[in-house]
Amino acid sequence: MVSDALKLIRTYHRLSQTELAGRLSISTSYLSELESGKKEPSLDILQRYADYFKVPLSSLVVFSETLRGEHSVSKARQFISRKMLKILEWVADDSEKKDGDSPAA
Repeated sequence: MVSDALKLIRTYHRLSQTELAGRLSISTSYLSELESGKKEPSLDILQRYADYFKVPLSSLVVFSETLRGEHSVSKARQFISRKMLKILEWVADDSEKKDGDSPAA
């Protein structure tokens, strides 16, 4: 689920994979593999995401671990994490729809 979270953070901030890859100093293909779940991000990569998006690294780690169910967490935390993911998906989808509705300048 960390792949979903990383993709949502990027799309929420309206960055392309190429833009974010450049800002994180990684290749676009590697970023694509991270977002598709083909590769797991290292702690260094998660720290780069945290620094760039100004979110605590611990939030990214807990969020992904909670969604994967790797640690003993309460059902409430899992429920909240899943809801947060749905909210981020809704915001990202809504932003994309609004961009599509805008008349060309």
